[in-house]
Amino acid sequence: MKWKVGILTSSDKGARGEREDLSGQVIREMMLDIAGDVVVYQIVPDEFDILRNSMVTYCDELNLDILITTGGTGLAKRDVTPEATLAVIDREVPGMAEAMRAASMEKTKFAMLSRAVVGTRGTTLIINLPGSPKGVRECLEVLLPVLPHALEILQGQVGEHK
Repeated sequence: MKWKVGILTSSDKGARGEREDLSGQVIREMMLDIAGDVVVYQIVPDEFDILRNSMVTYCDELNLDILITTGGTGLAKRDVTPEATLAVIDREVPGMAEAMRAASMEKTKFAMLSRAVVGTRGTTLIINLPGSPKGVRECLEVLLPVLPHALEILQGQVGEHK
């Protein structure tokens, strides 16, 4: 099965064309491992309303299976991706965020500064990733093995475990 994927990059410099979005490219490449088809990709400034509105549109109108954000998960004042995500999700999936942080902590202690959130809105799984290509790769490597199963459960394609 092909999964409909959206990539939303939060970056003031990227939105102004001052920085190439290498993290978004890593996400696109890695989604191929789970038959992910990127149907929407956008770079937006670090603005709560823009992030929130984009997420709602991608989930409710484009009916994405997965929406992956990159950037805006740190401690800087303009890092508001987790807040925008929390404003749109129905439920959190804390185990996925915890797993990403735990794996990243093995490589760098700075991973504890991540405020990334994972949650669901309807049948869309929303995943916040860091803004660096290295961080994106490390976090997605942790999640990729469980993503298809998580999506199947979220969309009601798998019955209860016996």
